[in-house]
Amino acid sequence: MTKQFKCNEETIVTTTAGKLQGFQLDGTYTFHGIKYADAKRFQAPQPVAAWEGVKPALSYGYVSPMLSQDVPNGEHMVLHRYWPMDENCQYLNVWTQSLDAEAKKPVMVWLHGGGFSAGSSIEQQAYDGENMSRSGDVVVVTINHRLNILGYLDLSAYGEKYANSANAGNADMVAALQWVHDNIANFGGDPGNVTIFGQSGGGMKVWNLLQTPAAAGLFHKGIIPSGRLDGFLDRGETGTEIVEALLAELGFAAGEAEKLEDVPYHDLAEAYNKVSPALSREGNYVGGGPVPNEFYIGDPRLVGFCDHAKTIPVMIGTVFGEFAFGKGTENKYSLTREEILPMVQARYGEYADTLVALFEKAYPEKNLSDLLYVDTLFRKPTIDFVAKRSLCTESPVFSYLFAFDFPLEGGKPAWHCSEIPFTFHTTDRVPVCNVPGVSDRLEEQVFGAWVSFACYGNPGTVSLPAWPACAPGDEATMIFDRVCEVRHNFDHELIEVASKRKPKLPFLHLDDEDEEEENEGRKKEDVIFLH
Repeated sequence: MTKQFKCNEETIVTTTAGKLQGFQLDGTYTFHGIKYADAKRFQAPQPVAAWEGVKPALSYGYVSPMLSQDVPNGEHMVLHRYWPMDENCQYLNVWTQSLDAEAKKPVMVWLHGGGFSAGSSIEQQAYDGENMSRSGDVVVVTINHRLNILGYLDLSAYGEKYANSANAGNADMVAALQWVHDNIANFGGDPGNVTIFGQSGGGMKVWNLLQTPAAAGLFHKGIIPSGRLDGFLDRGETGTEIVEALLAELGFAAGEAEKLEDVPYHDLAEAYNKVSPALSREGNYVGGGPVPNEFYIGDPRLVGFCDHAKTIPVMIGTVFGEFAFGKGTENKYSLTREEILPMVQARYGEYADTLVALFEKAYPEKNLSDLLYVDTLFRKPTIDFVAKRSLCTESPVFSYLFAFDFPLEGGKPAWHCSEIPFTFHTTDRVPVCNVPGVSDRLEEQVFGAWVSFACYGNPGTVSLPAWPACAPGDEATMIFDRVCEVRHNFDHELIEVASKRKPKLPFLHLDDEDEEEENEGRKKEDVIFLH
């Protein structure tokens, strides 16, 4: 079928800083590479300068530089794409079905994954917003922001201009949300109905913004997929040691932090990669994530939900086997119970018998070998988040778990990032997502829930069973699988016992030495998590 393309006066939009030229393809208006802010290194973002005439918004903007660049494993599982990098990276992209300022369509703002160190708004092919905008009739915005040492290095001890340098990347996100508030009406969006959503590091960014007073009023709902992880953020230390180590490595005198502003990024990253591992192993703060202060008040599970956060409806969830990146149990459905039990025993030791019983109670339809891949690192703190958030009666919290078996290795449990194509309605771009007669239906169910939540603050749709909000002591979890259903507190005992045998991962500060050897072989797989 022939597609219709337009790039003319009909695809020009006026913003607070000037006019932008986008394009239209088969009804979807697209604007790439819109500059939403500028910033000096380590300092707060500022509004962009106004311009005369019409600026093109036809190509993606720069993405934040990375500390290192690896080629991830499993491109058939999580397809990536790359783009030119520059620290002047405050760009966003918009997909919309209307440029009528009175259209007032719901707005969905995507915060990418990769922790706070890597990733970009376009890194995964599944992040493309065209299908979501068209199928959901929503305005989709995806943003880049400063990462790693550019966005999260604490220089606050070295001068007032660096007061919030440890949260510069999050400050960029607030600037992007301010741009959305000020401009999205001319892109057909409703600035009074903005949902922020992300995944992994993007999910973490959602609850960070819930706890950021400067973001109050700039968004109205939040979706947190795979965004709760213990031992990763809010460690409560200062950045002096890592800064002084950087200065010494680069040949500067102690306290000369201002000189770091002019060091080429490559040299700064090289020095950081050299000095940070030893400090990190000693348990010292080395940057790489937001720091609680007046700007960001801290993890709500530790300090409580701020007044703003209590009013924001939240949907939060995980996937069944977050770290099931590596080779799974091949042809598991052909294995007998007697063949699977020794694997479980080897994995869980003294907890094996108890976990077998709890797993079969929680997942009566699953293959017993899937017990080997049950996630606890994300699921346990998510259960705790839901329990605490459900005590806030001002707005609801909804829970879900994505548990789809993929057509790989005879049935591979869902892994970190695997639900993203279903939420963006882009399974057609990720080969492994497609199961005839099954994945299309599940995609409509997952996608429909995300859009319904963005529209109304409730993820229920006619294609799903009734999905109640969670209540104190009652986590009502929607299980997204070949058959979707709601279960109540269904895996709490399983997760509590399984978490006693937790993995040691290189980006966490855990003390379980039993799995050091096992996880040495997983560091390459963790690259996918970080991206």
